[in-house]
Amino acid sequence: MMWRWVVLVVSGLFVAVAASAFLFQRQIGEAIFRQAVAENVGRDRGAELPDGLHVFMCGSGSPLPDPTRAGPCVGVIAGSHAMVFDTGSGGARRLARMGFPVGRLEKVYLTHLHSDHIDGLGELMLQAWIGGSRSTPLPIAGPEGVGDVVAGFNMAYRLDSTYRTAHHGAEIANPAGFGGAAEVIPAPTGAGHAQVLVDKGDLKVTVIVVNHAPISPAFGYRIDYKGRSVVLSGDTVYSADLVAAASGADVLFHEALRPSMVMEMRDATAKRGQTHIAKVMGDILDYHASPEDAARAAADAKARQLVIYHIVPPLPSSMLDTAFLGDAPKLFSGPIRVAEDGLLVSLPAGGTAIDQQVIR
Repeated sequence: MMWRWVVLVVSGLFVAVAASAFLFQRQIGEAIFRQAVAENVGRDRGAELPDGLHVFMCGSGSPLPDPTRAGPCVGVIAGSHAMVFDTGSGGARRLARMGFPVGRLEKVYLTHLHSDHIDGLGELMLQAWIGGSRSTPLPIAGPEGVGDVVAGFNMAYRLDSTYRTAHHGAEIANPAGFGGAAEVIPAPTGAGHAQVLVDKGDLKVTVIVVNHAPISPAFGYRIDYKGRSVVLSGDTVYSADLVAAASGADVLFHEALRPSMVMEMRDATAKRGQTHIAKVMGDILDYHASPEDAARAAADAKARQLVIYHIVPPLPSSMLDTAFLGDAPKLFSGPIRVAEDGLLVSLPAGGTAIDQQVIR
């Protein structure tokens, strides 16, 4: 008989809790919202991090539709310096959710001018302008053609900027700080096809020519700060120049495409009569690295860790990561991670630690 009383008591408690949740759902919801605001809104996570090199994965996806990943976007904090590399669609919003200090963004660097690497540029320019009450346009550096891209976004957002100024005032939305200012990075032609762009105190930024033909030039970047280093491949096949420039890096962030998975998608679209899409699926196979290529690059560069981003095709579940990586773990003995949006990789200065967390 005792167990019946236990069941009755537990059932009664469950009903009471459920009834309370129903009756007080508004109050509960408001409390949850207030807590979320207190923990996240206006937060500058960069100010909370130790001195060092910190990488915010604001977009680990590709042009293919992916409900969990924004387009290619990487935020970097090096001491007091804040930079963004590529501005894929949705990346600016992910940066905000991660607490990246967009208001003190110094410069945007573009790896190349494919649409998926630039289609979030207008939103990022707007957030940096208003969030930082900028008095000068945001510098945006990239390969030849970046001037046309920036001019186009400036024109597209020009009318909107007048509304912002009229509504918030020039102190917040200073017309002189609206938009972007393009800076062309000449493609390095010397040995190794790499060149230092920034050498300022403890910070060094190096541009590297990579192979993403027929897009030319296409760039990767290396960022060094107080003895810590990361390399971003941009879009490329295996590149000897990238490997040379990535020598000894703490973390290599390398793009990757799983050919067998893309070929299955190609065949499926062809069977459904979507021959033009099947053609595109076939075409993209020859100018992206496979996970094995990325692992070989990391091994040849003697990088300490490998993070794969610009993931093709979309991976709706981490259960697919092992299938996506294939034989990559056999080619690189260090840790390999398939990136997800919200990943924060921290390399504190003066040490060897590589800390990782995911910010939802």
